[in-house]
Amino acid sequence: MVATNNPEIDIKQLVLYSNSFGPREIEQLLAEVSRDQKKFDLLKEAVQELQLKDEAEQSPAAHVKQGVCEYHLGAYRDALSSLKRGDGGALAQFYFAKIHAAHKEYDEAIAAYNVAQKAGYNADICALGRAEVYRNMNKPEASLAELDHLSGAIEQTAEYLYQRGATVAALGGNPTEAIALYERALSVDRNHPGALFGLALESERRGNDADAIDLYKRAVVHYPTNVGTLINLGLLYEDMEKFDQAIVCFQRVLDSYPLNSKAALFLKDARASSEMIFDEEADRKRDRIAQILSLPVTDFELSVRSRNCLKSMGINTLGDLCRHSEQELLGSKNFGETSLDEIKEMLVMKGLRLGMYASEKPVVEQPEAEQLSEEEQSVLARPVADLNLSVRARKCMNRLNIQTIGELVRRTADELLECKNFGVTSLKEIREKLVNFNIKLRGE
Repeated sequence: MVATNNPEIDIKQLVLYSNSFGPREIEQLLAEVSRDQKKFDLLKEAVQELQLKDEAEQSPAAHVKQGVCEYHLGAYRDALSSLKRGDGGALAQFYFAKIHAAHKEYDEAIAAYNVAQKAGYNADICALGRAEVYRNMNKPEASLAELDHLSGAIEQTAEYLYQRGATVAALGGNPTEAIALYERALSVDRNHPGALFGLALESERRGNDADAIDLYKRAVVHYPTNVGTLINLGLLYEDMEKFDQAIVCFQRVLDSYPLNSKAALFLKDARASSEMIFDEEADRKRDRIAQILSLPVTDFELSVRSRNCLKSMGINTLGDLCRHSEQELLGSKNFGETSLDEIKEMLVMKGLRLGMYASEKPVVEQPEAEQLSEEEQSVLARPVADLNLSVRARKCMNRLNIQTIGELVRRTADELLECKNFGVTSLKEIREKLVNFNIKLRGE
């Protein structure tokens, strides 16, 4: 349990100069950092000073202190290195267990908790640590057995009540019972990160996103923050299109777990979505241009000669006109310099010019199935999931109800870009995936 009513302490004095550093001092340190986030920077500065000290100046106990602080900063690799240079005592073993658990090295975590207990670390606290590890190993019965062996004052602590609630939830018990246990834990320690996470998860499952966000935000001020807390909060921010805040959450996970594939994928998607927000003005401009290009040429006052020439060339809109060059128009029968000047003047009024979209190829319908080889038909019939698209691109495929690769390649790039949250990054990804099958989007 993290104390919440300790008097203010001098973080640098405690970390750099105090000879006393055990569970009580760690509780005070964490309470201070949680109470004032500016103190987190002071903790980082103090740890950096420890790291700069000469090896000969550091005692084994000082290495343990450094490792404990690094752990709470989320620097697990540094923490493990420092603890290994420590005295191997109960506190070091306890934090070895916590680091192993964080890296999902569950057997090693259980063994370290046992060693810590034998070395004199509080037996009840070690039991709670083992209970959490067993639950994360999908062994909730073993977790419950650890909790059932505990009695006395430990049963009234926030950590015990949280572990009990999480175990009830893992066993598939009554959600109301789990919620009641989380709430009891918060009545003991209103900032207990585990209980806040548990309640946030239950709120999210019930569709109460606003309550879930508030609870997750309260939980993330504790260090090291639970990975699930950061990812869940990041996803909720992403759904609210608060991409900058989502990016911060996912990046914090990767700072401690560089190989976390989920966080890496979510970070990539959030960044892509954030870029889309900055492209909104460009999207609006593109929409305005699209409206102008769709205007029929018959809406403009042109000479009969010019109208007839455009009609004979199949030019019906300003967009059609901008895909043709001056040479192509002059090559048409009865189309001369006078008509050309008239057309150019009309386009200038709309901010357009001949040939500006000449690189755009006309839409070519896909060949009928019977004109395709068996291999080509097979590729087009494959599910779009075979392209292994990112989460962002997959969501857009669902919104557009695109199920197969054939349905995808019947779309143009502009049609895909009209889909919400589908931007240039996703379009580039799809084009790269299609190259592997030697096919392109329609019109490319």
